[in-house]
Amino acid sequence: MNVHPAPIYPLFLYRAVHPSAVTGALRVVSAAFAVALLTPMLVAGCAAHHVPLSAEMPSLNLRAAPAPLTRNHFKQDEIPTLGEDALRDILAAPVYLEERSRIGVVRVADRYRTDYQVPLAGTTGSLATSLENTGHFELVTEVSTDWPADSGVAGLRELAARYRCEYLLLYRERFVDATWTNGLGALWLTIVGGLMVPETTMEVAGVLEATLFDVRTGTLLFTSFERVQERTWEFVYAQEQIIADKRVALAKEGMKALTAAVSGKVGRLAAARPKPPSTAKGDSDAGPSGAKPTAQMVVH
Repeated sequence: MNVHPAPIYPLFLYRAVHPSAVTGALRVVSAAFAVALLTPMLVAGCAAHHVPLSAEMPSLNLRAAPAPLTRNHFKQDEIPTLGEDALRDILAAPVYLEERSRIGVVRVADRYRTDYQVPLAGTTGSLATSLENTGHFELVTEVSTDWPADSGVAGLRELAARYRCEYLLLYRERFVDATWTNGLGALWLTIVGGLMVPETTMEVAGVLEATLFDVRTGTLLFTSFERVQERTWEFVYAQEQIIADKRVALAKEGMKALTAAVSGKVGRLAAARPKPPSTAKGDSDAGPSGAKPTAQMVVH
């Protein structure tokens, strides 16, 4: 039996023979083509409308920083001897240590009156040596208080003028002491036992103070405190001498920390000194010494 292949009819002939089949196929092809065209557009549209997640916090609604307070609104705080304008001028002026200045170290008593006691402890000498080692002063000297001078700040300025010093380092020490009978005091009932044991507790505390006084302006540049304290058990006799010796020993012990604090503050004041103006460009090329070339320096 001979098998003949099915004849291939043109599309218009097939449509004429089977019109419903051709129409359905065209619809399927058209729908597939439309889906292929619309799918990228839908994907792009979804991607465009998608908002990425953000971890940023919303900005806080903060008010602007207020201006600093520069005026005293408490009228009862006004100092009769210092006007408002003078106070503002003092506070607005820069604070620094003048170059090539001289300083004197003087011991003062209560209310910063000059102390006329014999300086046996050597505390002012330690402060003078510490200031001299800083290298920030042209001369450091201890001040003798035996010179005739008024009391108070006026007398200090007069002493500074005699020594030709622009600054004074005012040093003073204040001590308090207390004694009481400790538990060993019960041995006094035996009379002999009370004489053999330290039944008295003795406590000595003090404050060492150093203040840098600007003689020209009358202002104080800084004050350093060093606190010392000691509590021991002592015998009942010679308590006054023991307290005096403890004061001297505590003053020498606290002087190490006080001199270190004073040297550090002096160094910061020296660092705050205004820098000298830079040399002109023409002067910088004059040579290592900074001097302009003269006729003898020119090589022909």
